Amino acid sequence: MWTTMLSRCTFPAVLKRSSSVLACQAIRAASRPLQAIATKTSCSTLKQVRGQQTQAAPFPTTQVVRQVKTLEEERLVEIEWEDGGQSFYPFTWLRDNCQCPLCTLQSAQARSLLLSKLDIHTGVDSVQVSDTNKVCIVWPDQHTSEFDPEWLKKRCFSLAVRQVMQEELFLNERVYWDSKLQIPTANFEEVLHDDKAALAWLIALRRVGIVYMKGAPVKQGQVARLSERIGYLRLTFYGHTWQVKDKPMANNVAYTSGKLSLHTDYPALHNPPGVQFLHCLNQACKGGESEVVDGFHMAELLRREDPEAFSTLTSHRVDFTDTGADYCDFKVQSKNRIIDVDNEERVVRINYNNATRDSVLDVPLHQVQPFYRALKAYVELMIRPENLVTYMMEPGDLVTFDNWRLLHGRRSYISHTDALRHLEGAYLDWDEVMSRLRILRKSVHGNH
Repeated sequence: MWTTMLSRCTFPAVLKRSSSVLACQAIRAASRPLQAIATKTSCSTLKQVRGQQTQAAPFPTTQVVRQVKTLEEERLVEIEWEDGGQSFYPFTWLRDNCQCPLCTLQSAQARSLLLSKLDIHTGVDSVQVSDTNKVCIVWPDQHTSEFDPEWLKKRCFSLAVRQVMQEELFLNERVYWDSKLQIPTANFEEVLHDDKAALAWLIALRRVGIVYMKGAPVKQGQVARLSERIGYLRLTFYGHTWQVKDKPMANNVAYTSGKLSLHTDYPALHNPPGVQFLHCLNQACKGGESEVVDGFHMAELLRREDPEAFSTLTSHRVDFTDTGADYCDFKVQSKNRIIDVDNEERVVRINYNNATRDSVLDVPLHQVQPFYRALKAYVELMIRPENLVTYMMEPGDLVTFDNWRLLHGRRSYISHTDALRHLEGAYLDWDEVMSRLRILRKSVHGNH
């Protein structure tokens, strides 16, 4: 079963907030309902993943409202919960999110109430707890709203609850790793046909960034089959799927037998693909080993070891370009930061491909040398032996990885002319992957 394929967590002590117990619990907990996030679990989700993770406080399974009242001066509804906690909700937010059929299209769970019709200075006529433990509000125009306490508690505006909810929605916490990583492994057919196996795969893909699959048929079309487990493939200028092999007059350095340095795919697009699949159909007779590194972990090491370089790579937008003809002819151009961070300074995407980095460098003259110094510092971190994972794909193996996070490469190889090294690849976006993860979580654990 799926738990035997994705099993046993072990972790090095070199990573931030390192805790093998917390890490394993947090990855496994992500596959369970939100209420169960902090419960005790065994380390049986991933196969010897080495890294770290944090976990957030859970919501109780049932919320009981002890008392509700309005704070007129602050324009808030205050709810006191049976467990003694308190939550506060602005009048405007409550009116905007009325769940009645007039304000919300129930079949789509979408807001029908027009913002132009919303009184953002509304007051409250009355508020009370119903016999069924609902929070009922009567507005000045006599419209009535009724709110489920579990729904409200999940949307409490306290920092702790907001953090739990965001983690539930997006699984933003990551397990960082180095060369000690033993890549999480799944069975191809189990993932295709078992919801628990598929959920475990996608959680590991999100948390760790890479999952290896065994047992795919050795024929083209398997990356497309796997994509149907999620939704659909992303079409690019290289097609829905693409064949990685040594080609004459290659329109991409991947289609040669030379060494590929560590890179992310397609930073020449402003929105590079989020997830990549690679299926081995035939391996080289010599060489062709794959290499991967945790780009997020390397970015955090750079932030710690060389803050100036980190600042440079998170501030300068670098030009990338890609020109040729495949699915159709193309000449794409983008500007991306090598390291993207969000408004909380958390690393969210790596954009780096030395082959498609443009000769155009749109920085002032005095910043050219600092840029090269910063980029070289980042690359040198990646290629340290203690950070790099190397593996050899065999026919029938399929690797899935986070293209926004991992940098991958390949050693040079020699193939027989009658049996070329051949991998089939495909892309998806994180929106589709996370959508399927949430649906699978509901399928496996019910409507929580």
